[in-house]
Amino acid sequence: MSAKKNTITLWQNTKTVMAIYGYIFKSNSYSTLSEDKDLMKSFQCEVIVEEDGIQEKLRPEWRKMLCKLEKGDTIILTKLSHALRGIRELGVFLDLCRNYKIRLVCIHDQIDTLGEYYPDTTVADVLETISRLSSEVISMRRSEGRILKLRKGTRPKTLKAGLKLDREKTVVNMYNSGHSIEDIWKVSGYKSRTSVFRVLNRHGVQLNRGRHQGPIKKRSDKN
Repeated sequence: MSAKKNTITLWQNTKTVMAIYGYIFKSNSYSTLSEDKDLMKSFQCEVIVEEDGIQEKLRPEWRKMLCKLEKGDTIILTKLSHALRGIRELGVFLDLCRNYKIRLVCIHDQIDTLGEYYPDTTVADVLETISRLSSEVISMRRSEGRILKLRKGTRPKTLKAGLKLDREKTVVNMYNSGHSIEDIWKVSGYKSRTSVFRVLNRHGVQLNRGRHQGPIKKRSDKN
């Protein structure tokens, strides 16, 4: 009788263990991979799923992870826009979280549905994040689309086009490596810093340091 009781208790304990999944989308502009993985591990994340940027459209690893979810599990994302491709997907995902009581944590958006990790995040902050979702997804999609074309072996038709592409790749690579706009401008040979920003915008690079942060906006938007 005692052995049977212990067996039942063990089964009950195993049923109350909730899984913690981490999801990382390795986009072209993603520069904090190791830091985010370490942070996920500090959140007791058991499984970290990594999606290759070339899978931006289908995201098979994300879909596989969703199929494994059980009631009460936790999902840790780097950003909402790294997992969801628009407002419609966000609505479906939040409905899933509600029905399965899934805890959602977004590192760079500083969102925790339990309010433990980011207690200072307000409702206004969350709404601001949601309002940026579509523009961030579009920017990332453009970037991944250009990288996909390069992987498929698309070559410039003329020598001038090839030199232009090499210069733009140098600008993007230098920025992603941490160089300042000033240094990139001097090396690139462009007449103005504005040309550097145009190249970064054309390649879908999000500014991530100093007073330049987030997607590059059109001049009309700023006005």
